Amino acid sequence: MTPLALAVDIGGTKIAAALVDGEGRLAERRRAPTPASEGGAAIMAAVAAVSAPLLAAGGSRVVACGIGTAGVVDGHGRVASATDLLRGWAGTDVKGVAERTLGLPAVVMNDCHAAGAGESRLGAARDAETALVVAVGTGIGGALCRSGTPVTGRTGTAGSIGHVPAPPPPALPDGPAPAPRRCSCGATDHVEAYASGPAVERAYREAAGRALPLAEIGRRAAAGDADGQRVIGDAATLLGRVLAGAANLLDPDVIVIAGGVSLLGPPLLAPLASAFRAEALPGPRDIPVRAAALGGDAVLVGAGTHALARAGGR
Repeated sequence: MTPLALAVDIGGTKIAAALVDGEGRLAERRRAPTPASEGGAAIMAAVAAVSAPLLAAGGSRVVACGIGTAGVVDGHGRVASATDLLRGWAGTDVKGVAERTLGLPAVVMNDCHAAGAGESRLGAARDAETALVVAVGTGIGGALCRSGTPVTGRTGTAGSIGHVPAPPPPALPDGPAPAPRRCSCGATDHVEAYASGPAVERAYREAAGRALPLAEIGRRAAAGDADGQRVIGDAATLLGRVLAGAANLLDPDVIVIAGGVSLLGPPLLAPLASAFRAEALPGPRDIPVRAAALGGDAVLVGAGTHALARAGGR
């Protein structure tokens, strides 16, 4: 009998769940809207509801639960802090509630840590001892993984590369100095404030005088749109420089770029790689920079396989 984990991905807009085996294969997928404005109790009730049919389908084969969630998760499976995307989420004892309502031992991880575990175990970094996995989307997060396990740090914030202070782009000749950019954490001039999806959309709106979604900006850039190429290139260059600093400090075997912004492809990845090579030391300069392999399933795969490993199911 192949042991399975119930894997759950709690995001700002949706809760996804699936059964996962030790090889990362997903089955019996379910999803539901996240009641993001209703507090922790409502969110955990939604988790229980979306999980119930999976538990019924898996029966006694389901031996553990792995949860990846937005927010900082402490060593006890409690949400230490979270943004306003999930109101009332901070302080929620996700592990305790999950174990009581689902009847399974639960492992709770930050969603970027879970995605990093997935890419390290079974994705683009599966052949690497150490991997830095960076998710670039609505925000920028990351995970430093060793042998498939994220290094979480003392307070659960390890890997938060989006909140590395980064120098803003230089002013144009004879132009005003750029205004500081406010980051989602409240500080200014973190790399997330310049290289996240919303930051690229804002930069394009300021440059071209029209608002477009990120995917359309990417399509226009690929077709030769100068404003699109410039704003994506600026974001990629700054992120590449920050990744070079991280590589100089950590010297991982591989860097994996995940998240929705990574789907921009060459307009993002080419200038990112160029900036990375220019700033990295001679040793880290040769670290491969790869696109993620698991797509939107990375959190489920990582949380599920990590829970199985903790339960002795793999």
